[in-house]
Amino acid sequence: MTTVQPTRQDLTNKVSLAGKVTVNPVFGLVSPVKGQVRYLDVKAPQSTPTKPTRVASVWVSGKAHRIDVPAGAVFSGRLADDRSTVTAGMPVVSAKMIGYGLVADLDGAQAYQIADGLATVQAQIKNGPGPFPCDVLGTIAALPAGTIPDPPAPPPAAPPSGAPSAPPAPVAPPERNQTEPSEATGLRLVCTAPADVRLINGASATLEVVTARAANVLVLPVESVAGAQGKGKVDVVNPQGVRETRDVVLGLSDGKVVEIKSGLTGTETIAVPGPDIPAAKPAEGDPNAPMGVK
Repeated sequence: MTTVQPTRQDLTNKVSLAGKVTVNPVFGLVSPVKGQVRYLDVKAPQSTPTKPTRVASVWVSGKAHRIDVPAGAVFSGRLADDRSTVTAGMPVVSAKMIGYGLVADLDGAQAYQIADGLATVQAQIKNGPGPFPCDVLGTIAALPAGTIPDPPAPPPAAPPSGAPSAPPAPVAPPERNQTEPSEATGLRLVCTAPADVRLINGASATLEVVTARAANVLVLPVESVAGAQGKGKVDVVNPQGVRETRDVVLGLSDGKVVEIKSGLTGTETIAVPGPDIPAAKPAEGDPNAPMGVK
């Protein structure tokens, strides 16, 4: 029988994503609170903004919560109707980063894995620079197509008091906004590299997201543990060599070891491989039951 004993170590949970270098990537900004969103009329900038641009506010009980497009990016679309009620975390504005960014497409499972752990992202360009820190822009939520309304037409000038009436002068149509509205996007992470990192559009990259850290925790090899999603079982071997299956609470895992949050003291001897968990019996009358099972 192969056995191991629990040990203590620092543990980091990571998710690796495939991405690529992209010019002018679009990202989304979310509402900070639940309330009514009110948009501002944003003019197309003459150059890349060096300061944040206020584009909307979400109002709650008479208080405005600002939404700003960060410096280095431009407003790219409204994602909700003006004065509509939005929820906290809902994408309400799209923006376009001017310059290079790194973009990784996500599936739903990856999005839930990294949603609360985007503070630390490291990037590596294939056959290129890295690893280097990558600053996350906006949200990972999928974005609807953005809309950019035309500015309102100016009101006609009133004639001077006492002047004879004259036919109204033609009013010039308002100048159209030159900003192109953003297209819809899927789930994706967008981040930017330090200024001194050389990027080439279209180059492949790997983004590593650290979702959680734990220091000096009790761990066991994954082969010695059965279960997932916080609940597990291990076989504790007593001095006489007899196995006893014990319930444990699981924490982080790096794919090699798994954190044991409770259920063991750290002095036990654990059998490898872990216990077999019997499959659930099929329901009576199940047409997919194996032969001989009713």
